[in-house]
Amino acid sequence: MRITSALAVAAVLTLAAACGGGGGESPAPGEPVTIDFLSLAWQKESVAANKQLVDEWNKANPDIQVTYVQGSWDNVNDQLVTQFSGGTAPDVIHNDSPALSGFASDGYLMDLKDKLPAELKSDIPQSAWDTVTFDDGQGGQGVYGVPFLQESQVIIANKKLLDAADVRVPTPDDPWTWDEFSAAAKKMTKGGTYGVAWPMKSPVNKTLNLALNFGGTFFQTTDGKTTVKVGPEEREVLQRIHDQLYKDKSADPAALGQGTADPLPAFYQGKFAMLPTGVYLRQQVAEQAPDDFEWVTLPAPKGTSASQGAVSQTLSIAQDSKHPDEAMKFIAFFLNGANQAKLAKGDWLLPTSQQAAADPAITTKENGWDVATASAKDLVVAPFLKVNGFDEWKTKVATPVLQEYFADKISLDDAAKRLVEDGNKVLERYYR
Repeated sequence: MRITSALAVAAVLTLAAACGGGGGESPAPGEPVTIDFLSLAWQKESVAANKQLVDEWNKANPDIQVTYVQGSWDNVNDQLVTQFSGGTAPDVIHNDSPALSGFASDGYLMDLKDKLPAELKSDIPQSAWDTVTFDDGQGGQGVYGVPFLQESQVIIANKKLLDAADVRVPTPDDPWTWDEFSAAAKKMTKGGTYGVAWPMKSPVNKTLNLALNFGGTFFQTTDGKTTVKVGPEEREVLQRIHDQLYKDKSADPAALGQGTADPLPAFYQGKFAMLPTGVYLRQQVAEQAPDDFEWVTLPAPKGTSASQGAVSQTLSIAQDSKHPDEAMKFIAFFLNGANQAKLAKGDWLLPTSQQAAADPAITTKENGWDVATASAKDLVVAPFLKVNGFDEWKTKVATPVLQEYFADKISLDDAAKRLVEDGNKVLERYYR
């Protein structure tokens, strides 16, 4: 999202001032080191968990004091561009892995590979570290953040309608195939109720991540140059969702232009039975659903595999930070196993920490935590994380093309052609 309003510009300047140049100058003798921590936590539970951990750190570490700075996902990258350019970036930066590649290549983020404590490094699996590992500009690979929360796709289902359809209930060990999922959606479509709803206002990440079910990567790299690819593997999920909408007529057309959470009121009213979505949406269902509404969390369907693309929330250290060692000590505390479990519970996401993943609080059957946490095993590094120019391709090409395709305004062949041809014109500028 680009900053366009005076209010947003003012927010940038306010936050830049609040961050005060990467923790400020070196402290006078006897004074504590101060570190600014930009957090993007936004859900009430998550903000509370973040602030609680900062308070715990500050009480236990009088010589290294952390200042909590509240940011927003809506405009964080524009804010950071301003702050990096002006030398006012916070020491510790909360973001997500797709944003790291560009900032790392511009020299704004510190390579952490030689700073990571052994315990932190070993507790997080390599598949998660892969989401924050990029070319270091010197022929090697650098680690530009610590990955700590990930999102997977699941299906939230109306239990009453699921039971009435008398279909096999999928489990993490035995998920539905896409064919079984489609058959179940058709069986639940009756009497004014649809089997499924696909909110596709922002279709790119959802479809690209699910495309990995069939080995669809959408990008290929040859001789250091990346181009767009839309072959049989990439078409599978696109075609199947389109078929549910227009062939099976098992998908609710009213949801098509909606954002992720917009269909929930209709879901509670029984207008459709299943909602494929990110694991975090369980929180809104748990908090907002009517008391008599029963719902369950089901694993996402599988194709030739159950693989899904992983995008991580991350903590990075600004290259210009005056206190990188102290910043890393704080990160190691903030993201230890016990604390990641608190953060995951607050955000309703999946921890990368193997210790946190075993915490009873996020393996309980209540609110589908057992199914959500089990889905972490299917996450692999999202191919688009490594693509320079992905954000522009997503905004200018993929989003409008996929919206038109799912609205049945263009054919799959037309969509594929535009994704590739228009997409490669965008990427060309990044790989000269």
